[in-house]
Amino acid sequence: MVAGLDVHYHGDDELTAAVVVLDSGTLSVVEQVTVHGRTTFPYVPGLFAFRELPALVEALERLTVTPDLLVCDGYGLAHPRGFGLACHLGVLTGLPSLGVAKTPFVGTHTTPGRERGSWTPIVLGDSTVGRALRTQRAIKPVYVSPGHRIDLDTVTDQVLRLAPRFRLPDPIRKADHLARHGT
Repeated sequence: MVAGLDVHYHGDDELTAAVVVLDSGTLSVVEQVTVHGRTTFPYVPGLFAFRELPALVEALERLTVTPDLLVCDGYGLAHPRGFGLACHLGVLTGLPSLGVAKTPFVGTHTTPGRERGSWTPIVLGDSTVGRALRTQRAIKPVYVSPGHRIDLDTVTDQVLRLAPRFRLPDPIRKADHLARHGT
């Protein structure tokens, strides 16, 4: 069971957090939950976890199934403080977690090859904190990083497996749609 997590904002402080659990073999939806609320933490770049965690944790607590992996729309180790949303959620739940972002946030990387599965390391200081990963041929890469209890090779394998047709992995795509549209 793989859970995709995303948050959609309605104005400055209203939000909808969504968790969609998929069967990892078929990528069919097993369960989905939304939580509507208000954020109590101000907008501070690099501290989104503090705005989004309360609603995402509440959504996870409402699930009747326990996912084996959390796939977060955001960052894990590829974060200015080395501890993005995927790290927070993994530590809080004890579940393996990873982050997938649409844009790079920290470090340096070169552009990966045009083929699906091509990747280059994201380096911050002396450490590799993630990968720029091409999930579809000739489509912009995504930026993946470990969150908790998972290594970078497994992150890469999981993201590729969960993104058979589109740039973003299916769990995140479905959570984004649910957070935006409620279905």
